[in-house]
Amino acid sequence: MHRTIALPCAPEPGRLTEGPVWDHRSQELLWVDITAGLVHRGILTPRADGGELPDIAVRESLDLGTTVGAVLPPWSGTPLAAAGTSVLRLGPGEPARIATLPERSDHVRRRFNDAACDPVGRLLAGTMALDTTPDAGTLYRLDPSGFTPVVDPVTISNGLGWSPDGRLMYYADSPTHRVDVFDYDLATGTPLNRRPFARFETGVPDGLTVDAHGNVWVAVWGAGEVRAFAPDGALLSVIDVSATHVSSCAFAGPGLDVLVITTAREELTTAQLRRQRDAGRLFVCRPGTTGQTPHLYEDLTTEHTS
Repeated sequence: MHRTIALPCAPEPGRLTEGPVWDHRSQELLWVDITAGLVHRGILTPRADGGELPDIAVRESLDLGTTVGAVLPPWSGTPLAAAGTSVLRLGPGEPARIATLPERSDHVRRRFNDAACDPVGRLLAGTMALDTTPDAGTLYRLDPSGFTPVVDPVTISNGLGWSPDGRLMYYADSPTHRVDVFDYDLATGTPLNRRPFARFETGVPDGLTVDAHGNVWVAVWGAGEVRAFAPDGALLSVIDVSATHVSSCAFAGPGLDVLVITTAREELTTAQLRRQRDAGRLFVCRPGTTGQTPHLYEDLTTEHTS
């Protein structure tokens, strides 16, 4: 098994930094700070010390005034964000609402958490209760008619990714301590035949990405690691991160060979924060493989409430 050390980057630490995604057309990195309600846009830049790994420079930050679980680049137009219980199109001007989840009668307060686009551009976005009530979340697909549940119930809907041929979907409902794999019907956007893919005895699975060879890279919250698994579930590689709460990861850069890793300060004690000065920062490494070309959102233009 191979081990790599990730290096911290220049942007200031966030509270719950999450959801990195590379826009290969603009050569920009997008990411969010969930509980701060921020969407960031940045670029890869040379390190001040002249090191081989890139640094990251923030170009723009947008405050949405509510929790924001994910940001997603589209095929055309401006990025989308899964914010609060809505999917928004961002700027210029005020964000425009594309779709909003309906109110439920159980009075549980929910928000969107992680989200991703499948290989043909459908948006899948998962929810969780603000107080992490068990089984209060759902993974939805955004259709032209509104939101359709595709995995229900879940507790903390997290990482999503697809195999290079699009026939498998990997998914983490964090409290299960597993990443599961589904057969995926690309024609309908339907995940089927759920079964365990990888189990986590230490830490819990959070965000994930799948590389061009079908290996699954999982951010492990509470363990200070990203773990890479072969398509058969065997552990291939571990990336060490000097922050306990590792939240997500994505391949970036012109060659898609830089793994960008997000971390969090939330749920750390004052003593832990003193020891983990870089908690909440972005980290980078070159793990020796490349990512898939990022999946972009196919635009919807009509607001839906379902």
